[in-house]
Amino acid sequence: MEQLIVQEAESYIRTLFKTEIGEHLHYHDIIHTEYVAGQAELIGKHSELGPEDMAIVTVAAWFHDSGFISISDGHEEASMDIARKFLASKELPEGFLEKVLRCIEATKMPQNPGDDLLAQVLCDADMAYLSEDFYLERTALLRKEWNQGSGKSFSKKVYYEETVELFKNHKYYTAYAQRTFTGGKERNFLKLDSLMEKTRTGKSKAKAKAKASAKAEKEKLPGRGVESMLRLTARNQINLSSIADNKANILISINSIVLTVLVSIGMGRISDYPVITFPAIVFTITCLSTIVLAILSTRPKISSGKFTKEDIHNKRVNLLFFGNFYRMEMEDYEWAMKEMMADTDYLYSSMIRDQYSLGKVISKKYKLLRVAYTVFMIGLILSSLLFAAFILFDPA
Repeated sequence: MEQLIVQEAESYIRTLFKTEIGEHLHYHDIIHTEYVAGQAELIGKHSELGPEDMAIVTVAAWFHDSGFISISDGHEEASMDIARKFLASKELPEGFLEKVLRCIEATKMPQNPGDDLLAQVLCDADMAYLSEDFYLERTALLRKEWNQGSGKSFSKKVYYEETVELFKNHKYYTAYAQRTFTGGKERNFLKLDSLMEKTRTGKSKAKAKAKASAKAEKEKLPGRGVESMLRLTARNQINLSSIADNKANILISINSIVLTVLVSIGMGRISDYPVITFPAIVFTITCLSTIVLAILSTRPKISSGKFTKEDIHNKRVNLLFFGNFYRMEMEDYEWAMKEMMADTDYLYSSMIRDQYSLGKVISKKYKLLRVAYTVFMIGLILSSLLFAAFILFDPA
């Protein structure tokens, strides 16, 4: 039922904007509404909203700017009236309508969602564009809408000053928005501040601001010391893994040779010297056990080799390990890698997880090798003692 009401709300709003939209709406149009609805679903998903709460936020997103078809100032109340009239005739869960209206009301500037998570999700979705690469293009449309809708002429200087104040006073409320949008918002603020200074003084300060922006980005990224640490750690891990494999190969080779000699030559002598039967059996078991343990330490473990887009969005898969993608199509893997490279936190988190996973594998190798060497040492000593004891106490 939740999905049905969302579809009906979307269809209604699309028709409403198509038939009744004002010519002055260059920014608060159906494109903006589609964007906010999409962001609301994304933020809601990462905020772990249930199906009903997700439907409430999405429906509110579709209606939140519908009041612009009749009024600009106070459009939130008009949007709430439109939503109320449309939803009143629907069979809705208890409290559904009230929560939708509360979400829409919270988007009124300055935003005030309080502790209501649903309202916080919609507020963050409505202002997510502040962090987008296309922000400057969209904000130019907003200025055009203001000029035509109010009948006044907002100069670039005045508009930029008011927008800078908006940036300073605005904040994201949900953990996902704070983590995902803050970096882009800071970059756009620097660009906006540069444009404002240019219009105020008539002098270009773009170069200086670009350096400041680059410096700010550089400070957010791990420095060369961290990258060198990750590179050195990876090299050390690989060397340790190679050493473990060499140790296992030594055990396998030695015990295979000894076992071959013991079976081909020693077993033929048991009929002549039955006294060595028990020591030979012990030594054979020792060799076999050591070989098995050494093989287990080098045996590779391969995972499913597939991932989903949801895994990428939730940052659950490590794309640096071949076992997580070897069964994927090239196009899907390339898309996933670009998504990871565009997200610095995801990229460095994958590198850290890769080191951790490699360390766990090496730990298992060395544990099995330790047991293998211990079994070989004890078995060799025990077999030798048994050979000596049986020969000394059986003169025949």
